[in-house]
Amino acid sequence: MKRSKVWIVTCFMLLVCSCHQTSEDDQSGEPVVRAGEYSLYKSDLRSALPVGVHGADSVQFAEKYIRTWVEDMLMYQQAVENLPDGKEIDERVEAYRRALTVHIYQEKLVEQELGSKVADSEIETYYNTHSEQFVATEPYLKGVFMKVPLHAASLKNVRAWMKNPEGNGNLDRLEKYSISHAVSYECFPDRWKPFSEISLQMPLVKKDLDNLRGHRSVEVSDSAFRYLLHVCEVLPVGERVPLEYASGEIREILVNLKRAEYIGRMKSDLYKRALEDKKIIYYN
Repeated sequence: MKRSKVWIVTCFMLLVCSCHQTSEDDQSGEPVVRAGEYSLYKSDLRSALPVGVHGADSVQFAEKYIRTWVEDMLMYQQAVENLPDGKEIDERVEAYRRALTVHIYQEKLVEQELGSKVADSEIETYYNTHSEQFVATEPYLKGVFMKVPLHAASLKNVRAWMKNPEGNGNLDRLEKYSISHAVSYECFPDRWKPFSEISLQMPLVKKDLDNLRGHRSVEVSDSAFRYLLHVCEVLPVGERVPLEYASGEIREILVNLKRAEYIGRMKSDLYKRALEDKKIIYYN
């Protein structure tokens, strides 16, 4: 076993050092290993080596790759010997080849004819007519968020501005303050954000919102920072998901519907032309 491992290491190091050789030279060289009727050549092993793998990692990769290859070849040859009738395998391979050929052809045609473009008006129409499919499983919020150091200056003013950010020029004051004092600041009173996204920005848990409704402020802190959130509006669980968060899913649905419709129409047209050209013959 030790001798085999040393041989693999030596062989692989020679392989790495000979990377300048052409594929023709590799094919005429000695194989790395032989398993029954099959041989693994340097070019095979070198092409399998991941980019950026060097030194001890490359040796470890080579040893594992060679062992796996040998086991696979031995198992394959044993399977061939014990399954002398390859008719079933040939039939399956041919069926898979037909299905794969048709699939690739259809995908190319769909891409050429349809692409992945869906009009915004189509998305909105589907959203409005299938509202039951897009139900919020978590709260969505509109508001203003700011993260500042625990002992940031003028916190009293910041709290006052956050309580009524849309009044008396407070948004401008918050934005100016954030430039020099805030670690992060986000103003989103006109767009929805899911609770899960907000909870990544501050140590907020769902129970903090259980009794929270519009125009309320939340302040939490940890050992280093203070997090302030003013909630302008809450969309509760069970309501319809905002369109901007449903649009991606709707786009995919519409593309798949168009794809299925196009392929169905293509098959129908192909069948009609084949009948007209007498390429289809039904026998009684």
